Amino acid sequence: MEHNGQPLEQPSIPSASVRDNMAYIKQLLGAPSDLLIRTFLTAEGEKAAVVCIEGLVDKQVIQNQVISQLMLSGGSSFVRTEHREKTGQMDDEHSNSMFTHATETERLALQDMRNSADWDDIVLTILSGDAALFIEEMEEVILIGSKGWKSRAIEEPQTESIIRGPRDGFTEDIRTNTTLVRRRIRDPHLRFDSFCIGRRSRKDIVVAYIDGIVNPLLVNEVKRRISTIDMDDAEGSGFIEQWIQDHYWSPYPQIMNTERPDKVAGALLQGRVAVLVDGTPFQLILPVTISSFIQSPEDYYQNWILASVLRILRVFAVFVALFLPGLYIALLEYHHGMLPSKLAFSVAGTREGVPFPAVVETFLMEATLELLREAGVRLPKSIGQTIGVVGGLVIGEAAVTAGIVSPVMVVIVAVTAIASFAIPSYGFAISIRLMRFLIMIAASVFGLYGIVLALIINCIHLVNLRSFGIPYTAPLAPLRLSDWRDLIYRLPVIRLSHRPEILEPMDSKRLSKGSKGKRSQ
Repeated sequence: MEHNGQPLEQPSIPSASVRDNMAYIKQLLGAPSDLLIRTFLTAEGEKAAVVCIEGLVDKQVIQNQVISQLMLSGGSSFVRTEHREKTGQMDDEHSNSMFTHATETERLALQDMRNSADWDDIVLTILSGDAALFIEEMEEVILIGSKGWKSRAIEEPQTESIIRGPRDGFTEDIRTNTTLVRRRIRDPHLRFDSFCIGRRSRKDIVVAYIDGIVNPLLVNEVKRRISTIDMDDAEGSGFIEQWIQDHYWSPYPQIMNTERPDKVAGALLQGRVAVLVDGTPFQLILPVTISSFIQSPEDYYQNWILASVLRILRVFAVFVALFLPGLYIALLEYHHGMLPSKLAFSVAGTREGVPFPAVVETFLMEATLELLREAGVRLPKSIGQTIGVVGGLVIGEAAVTAGIVSPVMVVIVAVTAIASFAIPSYGFAISIRLMRFLIMIAASVFGLYGIVLALIINCIHLVNLRSFGIPYTAPLAPLRLSDWRDLIYRLPVIRLSHRPEILEPMDSKRLSKGSKGKRSQ
């Protein structure tokens, strides 16, 4: 292979010439400004070169543990001799030098170092943040683990705040995330299976599970769906979630995303699978049921009575956020007689002078609330919450003063918003907000009958959903009474002796046989 200014054909393996290899890499990558190529001579006078990307590597590792060691010792000669010995090309001259340079080569034996003769592997390694060492007359390239880019420190999750529990959250670095999970589960059967997806991005993802607990069929299905991902770039875990979920046309999330390592660890111990994606702090848990979205990690850090009361309160919040505006429309437009006389007169008095019917009034205020909520999310954090609260108060008060809406409507909208904030899962809360508008439309057309009809249609949709083959409404439908001990209410920890039956784990027990007896003593 020669470089004479003409486009180079892709070789099958690296050349024995360092000069030709450097020319091919520059031509392949377009000679970018952040491409670092450091050529030097080893202690034996052999030409060598280290190739890496600036900003992705730890320069101290490259300089102190690779270049300096090779320039001061005969490590390269031993590396090449070892290669020739494996290929049956070892000669007498290098056989004498092998033992001479063995001790010196140990100084180059980094924790992450391997040989490769595949150009695709070499280029992907360089672009992933590692370094490639080329040595004259050696067709194999030494790939050195030298990642050293700057990453965000471990911080408290922003979207899943709790009062009692750990404060660490996932970051954008996948190795940091696997470490956070392994710190919590020191089980030798914890598995991290790596995949590389994206034709151009070549993004790393990890499928995490505990061998011996999880159902092998579930793991195989997750890996099969991930292997079908064929796109230029999976921009975050949301792309992967949409690709591998069962029903992409449903507004309800069938895979849970979380920033909390303790939540992932708890799911793995239940027999679920986690998908960790590089470049995002939001990791995936699957399969899930509808009850998973009203549970919080804090439920397991509190007394079981308190946790059960909080879960019941969240279920109530779901129904309030879903049905309250629709009930307001139905009662005021179609079913006045169902209201007590005093309440009916009070509501009618507050609506005196309001120019819009109840349905228009409700849609107007709900749309305004959604605009304020979206604006608060997009604005800088320091003023986002202030805009949401102050904007709601100012607009609500101004609307009542102007006679556009009634005070009762402001109360309805405020209670609905507070109820939606009580749902732990942000994705599930968005689905509830969307279904609320559909129920409002049904209530405006058919009244209470429309609400009941919308509820029936919604229930039919939910019972037909699957999350990797697991019924979305389990253990309610199909009925699994054994899983009710950790459903809406939570029994004491000593009574949570079995993993969820719906997951069909290989090891269903999570308490030893004598634990209950010891506790009772």
